[in-house]
Parts: sequence; C-alpha cells; structure tokens
Amino acid sequence: QVQVAESGGGLVQPGGSLRLACIVSESIINFNYMGWYRQPPGKQRDLVATITRYGTTYYADSVKGRFTISKDNANTMYLQMNSLEPEDTAVYYCTVRKIEASGSSDYWGQGTLVTVSS
Repeated sequence: QVQVAESGGGLVQPGGSLRLACIVSESIINFNYMGWYRQPPGKQRDLVATITRYGTTYYADSVKGRFTISKDNANTMYLQMNSLEPEDTAVYYCTVRKIEASGSSDYWGQGTLVTVSS
C-alpha cells in the first residue's frame, strides 16, 4: 500500500515563506500525477497545484505566481509558498495518482496545517 506523508507546515507571518514536503513510500516516478490540495477552516477542499510525471505544472489562480510545485528524483514532492497571505491558512494535503491497466488509484496524506497570521 502506498503511503504519503506531508511535513513543513507551521505558523508564519503575512509575506513570509514556507516549504511543504510530501514523502511517498515508493519512487514518485511510478505516479502519473501528483498534487497539493488545501482546506481552509470551515471551507471545502480545493486544488492548489499539480505536476505530472513529466514536470508539467498547473496552479490555481489564487496561488499563481506565489507558489511553486516541484519534485525530486526519488520520493519527494514539494510546495514552495512565498508571499503568504492570511487567506492561505488551511490544512494542506498531498495526493498522488497512479494510472494502471486496472484503473486509477489516488493516495492521500494526513495533511499539514499552515497558519498565516500576524
């Protein structure tokens, strides 16, 4: 079973930066899509950014130009967050998708809390 774990969340001031990491239990080369979602307090979970196995990226309009999604050559995906705003406060979740002959499978981490406040 694939295991996913996020880390790097915490409390930061507006305008600050934070880098989240997502460690997967197997090589990330095995996954077709990887991404970050976030769920603000009392709100729905929304897509933040995605990256394909080939490096193609997508960003939600709310984070475009401020966040950068990336991955290494082993087991880790990252979300670099700059110019953080109070509206970015949320639990951030990592997800990976594997597409196989039998179908697609999604795996999720437990989430890491990011709080942006003065």
